[in-house]
Amino acid sequence: MKRLVLVLGIALLAVALAAAGCGGDDEGSDDTTTVAETTGTTTTDTTTEPTGAGGALGGTVGPGFEISLTTADGAPVSTLAPGSYELAMEDLSSAHNFHLTGAGVDVSTDVGEEGTENVTVELQAGTYEFVCDPHASSMNGSFEVS
Repeated sequence: MKRLVLVLGIALLAVALAAAGCGGDDEGSDDTTTVAETTGTTTTDTTTEPTGAGGALGGTVGPGFEISLTTADGAPVSTLAPGSYELAMEDLSSAHNFHLTGAGVDVSTDVGEEGTENVTVELQAGTYEFVCDPHASSMNGSFEVS
């Protein structure tokens, strides 16, 4: 009988420790989210020339405080040739939006919603900016079309 009580006591202790360990992982996840939110703006610094009109671009915002514009192969954009581009705006947080403006272009996702919106944009010579409207001072970038 004493053995049974001892085995049950050890089993209960093991379950309690496992549950406490699981709770610790959740707290660690919250810390990771906080760190992601303080990473700042993603900058663009790669010159990219598309292989022709109809190039693909990806605009991503969130889930933390990050925003970026990349080519189909994932390279950051700083310079593009004029032309028509398919832009996939991927909004990973309801606290943010992806907003692209420039010569003849003004497209954005909605703050408060998540998801991907695909649009075709005609880029002309000039400077284009992309921002998260609620956090424009820290979440922004730009590129040149020439």
